Amino acid sequence: METIGTLSVTQSLLIAIWVACVMSRWLGGGATLTLRFSPLMTGLVVGVVMGNVSQAMIVTAALQLIYMGVFSPGGSMPSEPAIAAAIAVPVALLGNLDPELAIPVAVPVGMLGSYLYQFRFFLNTFIGKYTDKAVEEMNDAGIRHSIITLPTLASFALFVPLVFVALYFGAPRIAEFITALEGTPVIHILDVLGGGLAAIGIATTVYVIGRKDYLVFFFLAYFMSVSFKPLGIGMVTYAIFGTIIAVVYTMAATKGGNASADSGVAASDDDYDDGF
Repeated sequence: METIGTLSVTQSLLIAIWVACVMSRWLGGGATLTLRFSPLMTGLVVGVVMGNVSQAMIVTAALQLIYMGVFSPGGSMPSEPAIAAAIAVPVALLGNLDPELAIPVAVPVGMLGSYLYQFRFFLNTFIGKYTDKAVEEMNDAGIRHSIITLPTLASFALFVPLVFVALYFGAPRIAEFITALEGTPVIHILDVLGGGLAAIGIATTVYVIGRKDYLVFFFLAYFMSVSFKPLGIGMVTYAIFGTIIAVVYTMAATKGGNASADSGVAASDDDYDDGF
């Protein structure tokens, strides 16, 4: 059996602190929501901490697919992508697992993370008493302290210990368990589930943002990727193709709009001349 690596105390602590920074919105305030809603940056941090950025980003890209269609009404999410990536990516790296096998790990972890985030709101209700008191006293410093400092400290106290324990003690055990199942039907089932969840994420995104007049570009991209696969074209080349197509489409649409406007003006002038 392949030897499973472990996370050091420092590595586990650094990843846990990063998660706390993201979940507490300590990094840039509302801008941190972008880090929370997407696992990509958390995957990058995990890769840097564990010294394997390339493989970490490959695993994170697979996780990103399932969270493409996740939305946050009122700040609440059914799953927390940042927490999911913070646990699933180390598990995949420690066990040298295929990216698809990280998805079944990320989903339940992300759901548990959503409960932690809700518990964070519960803790903030106690801090709200200090906010009310500061408002009554017109204490500006007290208001800032109660709505920024105290909630941040509460988030760090909640997320850092729990994520640290999950990483230091749990991640190696999970990786060892999944590795021990290699060659069994269970791994095949996990592979299928991982691919299915990714497909659902993509389908949800297409359903939400897919306007009928834009779906042609989605199908164009899909069939281009299938047709050009033997050529080994990289993502950078596809990005250049996409940029060129977008610019051409925008120019054509703008020109068409201007032509319609000019036609409308000309028609109005003709009507004006005919009237006299």
